[in-house]
Amino acid sequence: MKKLKLAIIFGGQSSEYPVSLHSVGSLIHNLDMERYEPLYVGITQTGKWYYYGGDVEAIEHDRWQEHESVCEMILSPSAGDGFLKVLADGTLERVQVDCIFPVLHGKNGEDGTIQGLFELSGIPYVGCGHMASALIMDKEMTHIIAEANGIPCAPYLCVRKSSALDLKKVYEEAKEKLGLPIFMKPANAGSSFGIHKASTFAEFVSGMEDAMKHDGRGKVILEKTIEGFEIGTAVMGNDPDDLIIGSVDEIETSAPFFDYEGKYNMVDSAIYCPARISKELSEQAKQLALATYRALNCRGLTRIDLFVTKDEQIILNEANTIPGFTATSRYPSMMKDIGISFTDLLNRLIAYAMEK
Repeated sequence: MKKLKLAIIFGGQSSEYPVSLHSVGSLIHNLDMERYEPLYVGITQTGKWYYYGGDVEAIEHDRWQEHESVCEMILSPSAGDGFLKVLADGTLERVQVDCIFPVLHGKNGEDGTIQGLFELSGIPYVGCGHMASALIMDKEMTHIIAEANGIPCAPYLCVRKSSALDLKKVYEEAKEKLGLPIFMKPANAGSSFGIHKASTFAEFVSGMEDAMKHDGRGKVILEKTIEGFEIGTAVMGNDPDDLIIGSVDEIETSAPFFDYEGKYNMVDSAIYCPARISKELSEQAKQLALATYRALNCRGLTRIDLFVTKDEQIILNEANTIPGFTATSRYPSMMKDIGISFTDLLNRLIAYAMEK
């Protein structure tokens, strides 16, 4: 059987660079090498693209840039060119690939920017398209589209950084409309970076300042605190009428919210899969997740996070178009719980990419 030439892209300029290295390590360990011929492309935190021909462990320990195989690599936007290696003597070597698997989180990885480049190149790729990626990355746009489609979300306000911004006035408006405590989230960021919870004006000011730093344009979403707990769903597929959804999982945390340490180091947190909820609630969560996937025009894969309120109502929290693929990541765990192994999951995602 002819092997599929698969370009696996990792690293990136976002604050989630370390997560990408661990995600791609898990992906490579579980990739069926009888079916694929992998080509590793690393992007540094300064945005430089390199070919990498070493072992997985150097990626996971962030030593890949030191390997003797490393040379510059670019993806040509000219359809049919494929990847181009820049050799030591300055010449170019064209490397044709059949499919791209981006393992990039956050800025320039799942916000539609690199997806647009993939589409210009004409190479099939795993995951959502550029428009869906951009809309889902922006929490305000996710709110707007979800609510327009009748999908319940937490009440919110959107704040943009400007010279005329009066934080005291914003705080008073948020306190009146959303109540205390108030959640502040960068509109475009991932892994809970820049998220804060404020019960006082002083906490609000410091939280807003940090949240604005994590959004490139200083846009912040203020949300009403939802009394309850978080659950998640894993959805996969291209055809809106033929989607696969994994088991619903549940997050238990003693922290104010499921932060970076909780997500990746399980500090003060635990994940239960399947979730400790009734079958009826689980089915409601799945149906809401499927409706969200369709409304946001997702394809390939997306993890959709939800809240269960104290009175057992289910509302949308957010969506993630390139969820983590680490050893503790939720997306592969939810699929595994319905009988789809990590290797089988990768095969299906790559098949969806080639299909579209």
